[in-house]
Order: sequence, then structure tokens, then C-alpha cells
Amino acid sequence: MQKYYEEILEIDNSTFLIEAEDVKMGEVVRVDKRDGTHLYGTVISFDKNRVMIQAMGPTRGLCTGDRAIFLKRAMQVVVGDHILGRVVNALGEPIDGGPKIEGMKVEIGTPPANPVKRVVPHHMIQTNIPMIDVFNSLVESQKIPIFSVAGEPYNQLLMRIANQTDADIVLLGIMGARQDDVYAFVENARKMGSLERTALFVHRATDYAVECLMIPDMVLTAAEQFAEQGKRVLVLLTDMTAFAEALKEISISLDQVPSNRGYPGSLYSELAVRYEKAIDIEGAGSITVIAVTTMPGDDVTHPVPDNTGYITEGQFYLRNGRIEPFGSLSRLKQHVIGSSKSREDHGALMNTMIRLYAESLKARELYSMGFRLSLFDEKLLKYATLFEDGLMDLQVNLPLYDALDLGWQILAACFDRHEVGIKPELIEKYWQR
Repeated sequence: MQKYYEEILEIDNSTFLIEAEDVKMGEVVRVDKRDGTHLYGTVISFDKNRVMIQAMGPTRGLCTGDRAIFLKRAMQVVVGDHILGRVVNALGEPIDGGPKIEGMKVEIGTPPANPVKRVVPHHMIQTNIPMIDVFNSLVESQKIPIFSVAGEPYNQLLMRIANQTDADIVLLGIMGARQDDVYAFVENARKMGSLERTALFVHRATDYAVECLMIPDMVLTAAEQFAEQGKRVLVLLTDMTAFAEALKEISISLDQVPSNRGYPGSLYSELAVRYEKAIDIEGAGSITVIAVTTMPGDDVTHPVPDNTGYITEGQFYLRNGRIEPFGSLSRLKQHVIGSSKSREDHGALMNTMIRLYAESLKARELYSMGFRLSLFDEKLLKYATLFEDGLMDLQVNLPLYDALDLGWQILAACFDRHEVGIKPELIEKYWQR
């Protein structure tokens, strides 16, 4: 039998306090207002019988005499094929004008899978973006952030990945977004014909902070259900810095002792428990996580990117509208380069092109300072231009093998065979292919 509590002790802008017993962290509370409406919230702290509730809506109109009931469960999300093609908010309610989503409901925020169930990542996820596929291959079940700053086209990059990935399901978690950003994601998926395999979970900048915290859990819970059905799921999150800011806001409201730059001391754990949902399940599907992390002031030592770097398996640096070859790193690419989804020349070509591009930047610097250039330096300058336009530009859309062939063509257009330092057998097979 459900028990009602009819005395709310304190009411704040976004929280309220109830004296109750036998409650759990994260438990959902429903308040039945006197005007017949309902307000939902979640338990965020308690001290003996004094329970603090984070409201999921305005506390305006809430009275100390309203009745509250603890629902003995955490927040839930509808999972399954019914969510594909839909846009929902942090409460699981459709915001796309469509009907209510019916289906099985599953509690969010469960622990990551047992490590025993995991297998070593060994499948490449192709994106048709050369700076990822060729130079920092994305591996199924990898967790990797995109480090960037406000104003960079990271959302457009996520859209391209969502459109072109060979994953079965794409789940988008959007946090702290403007309405036009949400509209752009939906219209892009609809225009490119990928909406039927995509679901969007949205927290807008005007929504409550607690709702922002729920978005990654909702997305990852849905991803787990698809993965257990054998689906290869790609989870795209933007922006995890908004998630961290929501954590900070709530911890301050609870008068918790702040840690580095005001963020809670649990920041690392809060990020890790979400990223660790990335998994390749033996005999089933997989979850791959790509998450945008905007760096305030382009500072990689900021607590959010700094903690993220200890958890994830590499990073993509997005600067000046391009994925930077230096600093970007996929720590799992060695598992797929040269495999059945790659090609024998992949590793040698990748290393050679990055080495020559590094040398070309030195030659470009000498040229800018007025130094006299050698013939090889002039070749390097030509190579830098072709490399940037042909492979680094985010508008380039090439399958992996075509991108590798283009790499050979760029080398042949700038250098002689003996100048690139690649094994003769590979030169014979692929030069000017």
C-alpha cells in the first residue's frame, strides 16, 4: 500500500524538503497539488528522515500541505523500436508533436555491465571521415570524447557521424541546447534518411538542471536494451560540459563542499559511470560512445576534460573546423588497423602521412619567416595543402579504401617513391594506384 506524506517542510526555487522514511537515492517522488496537477522530483539527499527532493518542474504553486508519495522506483525510460524516429525530453515525454510512446519501461542509472561480459574491441566503425577512419580509427565499444570549444562545428560533426556510420542504431543525447540546435539535429536526420534508426533525448538550456543529469542515463539505458538484442549502437552525447555544470549547480544548492573550480568531488565518478557503459557484449551487440566536451577557454586542464581524459580511450581535438592530427588519438585503433575491415597498407600510410605533415608545418614556418627553402621543403608545402584540402576538411566524405587511395595519390603528387620511407612491396602495390 502506498503511503502519502502530507507535510512539506521547506520549499526552494528547485528543491523541497519532506520528512519521510524508507527512501532511496534517486527515487521518484510525485506531489499531488491541490489544483489537481502533479509535480515530479527525485531524491538527491537525505539526513535521517529529512529528505531533499530535486523538482522536475517549477515549485511555484507548491504548498506545504500538498501530498507527496514515493514511487519506490527510479526514473524510467521506454525502450525498444518504438523510440526510434522520436524526440523526447528528460521525462520521456515526446516533444516532436507525435503520440505518446508506448512500450516496456526500464529504470535508468543501473551499474555498468560486469567486465566478464566484455570482449576485446576488434571491429571498426566507419564514418567516411578520413581524419577518423584513416588516422584515428573508431573502434566498436570505444568511449571517446571530442574536445572542442564553443563556436566550433562539433554538432555538425556529430550529425555527419550519425548519418554515415555503419552502426545499426544511433542514439543522441543533447544537453543544454538551444531550440535551433535541436531543430537542426532533427531536420538533418530527416533529410538524410537516418531518422528511422535514430532517437533523440533532449535537455534544452531552459530546462531544469536535474533533467540534464538524466539525459545520458536515459540514452545509455536504451542503448543497453538494443545491445542485448544484438544491435551495434552508437551513442552521441553533446555536451558533457553542460552535464558537469548541472552537477555543479545541484551540488552548490545542497551546500556540498566544492572541489576543483567549484565542481563536486564526485565529478570523476559521475563521468566514469556513464562512459563505462561502452561495451562489446559477447554473443550480442555493442555500445560505442562519442561525447562532445567543450573546454572553457580551450583549457584541456579544466576539470571536465581533465577527468574525461583519465576515463576515455583517446580523444578527437576539433579546432578551426578540423580534426587536428596532433593531439587526437584513438588508443584502440591498433586493434583494427590491418584487420579485415582495414587494409595492409593502412598503418604504414597513416604513419608516413602524419610524419610528412609534421615536417611540412616546419617548412611552412620557415617560409613565413623568409628563410630560403630547399626543393624538398617546397614539396612539403605542396603536400600540406593537398593533405589539408583532401583529407582534413570535414566536408570530405570518403569510404576508408577510397581515402587510403587518395592518400597514395597525394604522396605521388608531391614526392618521389624513395622519399616517403614506405616498404618497397607496399610501394609497388599501391603507388599511383
